[in-house]
Amino acid sequence: MSGIVGTLLHLTNYRTPFLRTLIPSIGLAYGLQAACAIPSIIFQTERFYDLSGSLTYLSCTALSLSLPLLRARYASPGAALPGIFEILRAANWRQLALSAAVTFWAARLGTFLYSRITADDGRDSRFDGIRESAPKFFGAFAAQATWVSLCLLPVLAINSIPAAALAALPAFTLTDILGLLLYVGGITFEATADRQKSRWMEEKKAKKHSEEFLTHGLWSKSRHPNYFGESTLWTGIATTAAGVMLTGVGQAGMGLSGGLLAKAGALAMAGVSPAFVTFLLFKVCDA
Repeated sequence: MSGIVGTLLHLTNYRTPFLRTLIPSIGLAYGLQAACAIPSIIFQTERFYDLSGSLTYLSCTALSLSLPLLRARYASPGAALPGIFEILRAANWRQLALSAAVTFWAARLGTFLYSRITADDGRDSRFDGIRESAPKFFGAFAAQATWVSLCLLPVLAINSIPAAALAALPAFTLTDILGLLLYVGGITFEATADRQKSRWMEEKKAKKHSEEFLTHGLWSKSRHPNYFGESTLWTGIATTAAGVMLTGVGQAGMGLSGGLLAKAGALAMAGVSPAFVTFLLFKVCDA
C-alpha cells in the first residue's frame, strides 16, 4: 500500500470508529477545497466553484465508504488497495443507499450548476466583490468545505459503523422507509423545479415571454420549490441515518456509550444536516 496513504491512515487511527471516519473525511473536504481555491484565485474565476463542491461531496462519501477496507489492507503489509466492487460488496445496504443518495444528488446538482454558469459566461453575481479579493475568495472555498462536512455528518456516521454490526438490524424499519421516501420526493421536486426554471429562462432569453417572475408549475405553489426539495431530501437522509444512530447497534458501532447524552449527540449530528442546509438556503442564498 502507498506509503502516504498508510501514514495518513495511521495518523487517523483513533480508538472511536466515528472519529476514524470523520477526521479523514473532513480533512479531505478542506484539502480539496484548498486545492481548488488556488487556481480559482489566480485566474479570478468562480466557474468551477459549484462543481468543486459536488466533487468534494463525491470524494468524501467514497472515502468514508472505503475506509474500513483501506484500514484492513493497511494492517496487511504489501496488500493492494481495494477495488470499487470489493468496497461495495463489503458495505451494508444502508451505507450503500445513503452514499448513493448523496452521490446522485451531488452529480445532478453539480452538472446542473456548472451548465448554468457556463451559459452565463462563467460569471456568478454571488462572487461580485469577492473574486477580486484572495482572502475573501479563499474564505468562500473554506465555507464550502464546512458545508460539505456538516451536511455529510449523518452519512459519515453510518459509514463508520461496521457493516457486520449493521447486519444485526431489522431488514427494514419505519425510519428507513420514511427517510428514503422523503429523499426521493425531495430530489424529484428539486430537479423538476430546476428544469422548469431553466426552460423559463431559456424562453425569456429567446424573447418568447417577458414575465418578471416564474409563476407556473411548481413555482406557482412555492416561492422556492427547489429549496423545499433540497431541505426535504436532506431531511430524508437524516431520518434514515438517525433511525440507525439511535439504536444500540448504531451507538456501539460508532463507539458511543449508548446513554441519553450520547443519543442526544447522535440525533444532533443527524439533524444538523437538514438544519444547516435550510439555514443556508433561506438566510444566505436568499439574502
